[in-house]
Amino acid sequence: MNIQTLNLLISFGVTVLLGFIIVPKLKKLNIGQVVRDDGPKSHLKKNGTPTMGGLIILIVMTLILGIYSVRYHELILAIVAILGFGIVGFIDDYKKLVKHDSKGLSPMKKILGLFIITGVFIVLYLNVFKLGTDIIVPFVNQPLALSLGVFVAFAAFILLGTANAVNLTDGLDGLAAGVVAIIMTFFTVVAIKDNNTEMIILGSVSVGTCLGFLIFNLHPAHVFMGDTGSLALGGAIAAIALMTKMPLYLAIVAFVCIIDTISVVIQVIYFKLTKGKRLFKMAPFHHHLELSGMKETKIVLIFWIITAICCAVAYFI
Repeated sequence: MNIQTLNLLISFGVTVLLGFIIVPKLKKLNIGQVVRDDGPKSHLKKNGTPTMGGLIILIVMTLILGIYSVRYHELILAIVAILGFGIVGFIDDYKKLVKHDSKGLSPMKKILGLFIITGVFIVLYLNVFKLGTDIIVPFVNQPLALSLGVFVAFAAFILLGTANAVNLTDGLDGLAAGVVAIIMTFFTVVAIKDNNTEMIILGSVSVGTCLGFLIFNLHPAHVFMGDTGSLALGGAIAAIALMTKMPLYLAIVAFVCIIDTISVVIQVIYFKLTKGKRLFKMAPFHHHLELSGMKETKIVLIFWIITAICCAVAYFI
């Protein structure tokens, strides 16, 4: 059995096993989702659904990658992004859901935490593992060497932007986990083609974990991942994109995440410029589609299909 299949099966199995242990405990502790009143009415029935299920994702990925990192040291980089971002998300979730602090982690503290993790990742990337400042340009398929300053700023943008984009995409049952699984499948296939063992491990473990989590997160979801899971998965995508030298490909493979993020930015700007008017019925864009009458399950399926098509296009360009 090849390494990617083995990792996928192991991470899937461990995730499902851990899910059967953690999900009931979250429910027993009454750590439930609080649904916005101004959102789709169909979401009101989700009130009380256990969240912070991202703990399952965080534990499984950190554990398996940690074991592999003893031999494949570059995986430490991925662990920094996944565990670091996940911890920031966990603190935010914990304050909101356990301590019942509606504000959670303040925006300034949250940004500071993400910046610190980003800084650690970039320092390790450049100074410890010495992976260089070159990136592959789509269509040209040739490496482009960036200056140190440009690369640092660009890498920080990729890490922070990807983590927040996945966080915004996590709004419907199974949406974020499914999209991430498809994106990580793309990077795994690329790693297999390039015989990049470290990235094969990172990609296949990520895919297996997401698929295992979907057992509990598909509609109707029995658990939500919360910021703990979405920020961790965003860190995983950013890490594998940078380590494969393919961060520019995120503009293609993570198209639906980008659309959701842009819709939020546009909504905020439009709201301020028009003094209270909204361009979309609700942002991110997947909620606008819901309020326009499209079923949640159909939106999720469409976003998965679009992501798969984008990944196929990215692979062949």
